[in-house]
Amino acid sequence: MNPIVDPISAPHVPADAFHLRCGRHSLDLSFPRVMGILNVTPDSFSDGGQHVALDDALRHAERMLAEGAAMIDVGGESTRPGATPVTEQQELDRVAPVVEALVRELDALVSVDTSSALVMREVSALGAGMINDVRALERDGALMAAASSGLPVCLMHRQGEPQDMQHSPGYDVPVEQAVAAYLAERIAACEAVGLRRHRLLLDPGFGFGKTVEHNLQLLKHMASLNELGLPLLVGMSRKSMIGKVLGRPVEERLAGGLALAAMAVERGAKVIRVHDVGPTVDAVNMAWAVLQEGCEPLVKKES
Repeated sequence: MNPIVDPISAPHVPADAFHLRCGRHSLDLSFPRVMGILNVTPDSFSDGGQHVALDDALRHAERMLAEGAAMIDVGGESTRPGATPVTEQQELDRVAPVVEALVRELDALVSVDTSSALVMREVSALGAGMINDVRALERDGALMAAASSGLPVCLMHRQGEPQDMQHSPGYDVPVEQAVAAYLAERIAACEAVGLRRHRLLLDPGFGFGKTVEHNLQLLKHMASLNELGLPLLVGMSRKSMIGKVLGRPVEERLAGGLALAAMAVERGAKVIRVHDVGPTVDAVNMAWAVLQEGCEPLVKKES
């Protein structure tokens, strides 16, 4: 069994030796991994409605795993700017059958993109291996639900809620400093309820309460977030920052997304969350080969 190490409490252990225990799976984060996005919502910004049917969701997840995804991130609540809120029960009804099928039929490492305490409790019982919360466990009951799940949790920075977060975002300090300060506060809140550091990942929250300039500055200086001592997960796939810089509609943002993925790896990202798994695996492997001065692919796609 892979050891669970805490690079903060055990500074003599290099962060690259870190293995994340995800239920019955162990995720090796000694090299960057790709997380495939599976939205089972009718209104997500680039793939809403495409994978609502259970069989469609399974086949899409199967393709992403074959292309090299280390895990599948299932979401039942759209968090795009201006998204309409859903009830906890609506979200659970969307994600629970998919999580159960992914675990049972594909033995997949499943992350669930949720802020709901109810959903966290139910999906952990169904075999999910990770919780990915854009609200960093701020909703009522979420901290305790996540702590009791035994699963790793990704804490994301945001400013505001999806309904209003892009109206006029602003920061009194450089955005990377604001992100670091917020995440440090949420780490402390987790530790206060027994959710220890070795179960945490951090997401800078590209596009969540940030202008294009904020996003670009945040990526440029993202390496500074490594000082928090926890694995970084980033999600920039198909986002509006690409469209606004390159003038591309959502279906033509792959090239820009691959450039951002490679730059994120160079700045220390350990998980890259994307819609387009196969090309991103190639980009990540190429960037990592340069950094390691070695040409052996880390993720081999199925033939």
